[in-house]
Amino acid sequence: MPLTFFSLGSGSCGNCYYIATETDAIIVDCGISLRRFKKYLQEYGIKMGKVRALLITHDHADHIKAAGKLSNEYSLPVYATPLVHEGMDRNYQAAVKIPLEHRHNIETDEPFEIGSFKITAFSLPHDASENVGYHIEVGDYHFTIMTDVGDITENVKHYIAQSTHLILEANYDEEMLQQGRYPDILKERITCGRGHLSNKKTAQALVDNFHENLKHVWLCHLSEENNHPELARKTVETVLHSYGIIAGVDFKLDVLRRKIPTGPFVL
Repeated sequence: MPLTFFSLGSGSCGNCYYIATETDAIIVDCGISLRRFKKYLQEYGIKMGKVRALLITHDHADHIKAAGKLSNEYSLPVYATPLVHEGMDRNYQAAVKIPLEHRHNIETDEPFEIGSFKITAFSLPHDASENVGYHIEVGDYHFTIMTDVGDITENVKHYIAQSTHLILEANYDEEMLQQGRYPDILKERITCGRGHLSNKKTAQALVDNFHENLKHVWLCHLSEENNHPELARKTVETVLHSYGIIAGVDFKLDVLRRKIPTGPFVL
């Protein structure tokens, strides 16, 4: 059974990911505008009729800005933990709220099914009300999304080791961040363990948890101010190579673009 994935945006300007089989599809986060979302639907021929649900990772605006609008427009069920649902209600940047009848509560580490997908949410460190990654199983695919990851936790290690396909944050270059114009308090927030992952930390996590079933990795949520797609790719490739792991040979490596779609990838 083929699986299709593409990113409609990845970064602080807005995150939105689409995963589909021949019969079912899910969307993870909707931090781009509904207007952009509809534009991409038309450009890529996406039919909302097979989209079964919207899954939310956490309550920051770049992940939920249009979640309420999307749910209202298409009567789409929205799955999130209770704390994330509460956080979305409090977030003034998401002006349209998710209708009560479309809200579905999930718990971390408790698998649930949507169409042909078996999904497990798991906790990740980030300075939100709560933040989760998603491990999505369908057929032989083990597809994991980990965006906005403050540190390399046991969950991060476990799900890299379980994944055939992996979306993992590589937010910043350490030197660019330290030499850049961000105030010290923001630099501390990014690096404190509940902020974001650097390119080097992401690379080392891939090295430490590499396995032969890993087929494809996408680097996501790159900082516009403190990173660059080619720098992120080169840093990760260089660290991998120093341990004898060759990106493009041992697994495919791609970088998701911030403001425009990346893909689609037919897996």
